Amino acid sequence: MWAVWLMGAGSATAASAQSVSVLRDENFRREPNGVILGRLSSGASMREVSREGNWIQADLEGWVWLASLRASDTELDLVVSAAGGENLRDGPSGTIIGRLQEGALLEEIGREPQWARVRRRGWIWSASVGAGPGSATAAAPAPQQGRGGAPTAARGRGGAATPAPARSGAPPGPPTRQPAGYANVGPAGAAILSSPDGDTLALAAPSRDLQIVSREGNWARVRVDGWVWMPTGARGNAPAETAPSALTPQELASSPEAHAGRVVSWALQFISLERAEAIRTDFRQGEPFLLTRYGAGDGPFVYVAVPPERLAEVQGLVPLERISVTARVRTGASSLTGSPIVDLLSFERSR
Repeated sequence: MWAVWLMGAGSATAASAQSVSVLRDENFRREPNGVILGRLSSGASMREVSREGNWIQADLEGWVWLASLRASDTELDLVVSAAGGENLRDGPSGTIIGRLQEGALLEEIGREPQWARVRRRGWIWSASVGAGPGSATAAAPAPQQGRGGAPTAARGRGGAATPAPARSGAPPGPPTRQPAGYANVGPAGAAILSSPDGDTLALAAPSRDLQIVSREGNWARVRVDGWVWMPTGARGNAPAETAPSALTPQELASSPEAHAGRVVSWALQFISLERAEAIRTDFRQGEPFLLTRYGAGDGPFVYVAVPPERLAEVQGLVPLERISVTARVRTGASSLTGSPIVDLLSFERSR
């Protein structure tokens, strides 16, 4: 069972240049699973360039307010200089199709008074992209093989299996009243994210009821209970009952992206309960986290992000207290300090 966030409403292969559309709000990255350049809104259009596994490389174009840009001394012409980033629009003063991160580099391809037309090549998670306007068929990632050889649904970046799309057939019946504490995602389904503005872990099938754990503005943290194809003893796959990984923080830091989504169990020394400032871009601003040290207190620092429903449990921890934490790896090296960040699943206080 895992709790995630739901929005309220191999080698690269060349692809023929075609228009593709963003199906749901999604990150646009410099490379697969790499630095985030911005976040695109549902309906934004791009030109597909190539594919690599479950990633699509695409050229994105739009218009940016000139005052929020400055000249770049790199191979690209402009850089977003506005604190907090700037909107990307489909024309001067047009509809917002995304928001670019501060520091994102852009190629200038045109200019009008107070506006620059820009282009950037980047990567987007293919499950969040469909065929462009004028096409009736949505683009979908190639089917993957389960580790035991059976076909599976595409896997989200957090390691969870993406639910298969709802079967076509008779139109859905009238909406039903969901139990208290549950909400229906609606006829269009919804993306399930690792955090608000985070990465897509899975897709909720249309008209499904999901249990709400907590709310934060227009976001709901939901709990999903499901099954993943994981046969015991299959070649290249550990048994389903295997204990958490024995990875250490040092091993995570040496390969930050390789182990995202893995579960670890560590002995840590609690130092303090903190709230993330805006400069900590691997967190949501204001997100609570435990500042800890690995091992007996002389090991590397580890940041343990605390979900809202677990906050009351950790508020009684005492500085220098030793705890045993089971958590899921968010990143092996934070962008600010290089320390690993993990998401708290459970913990025990030393007796």
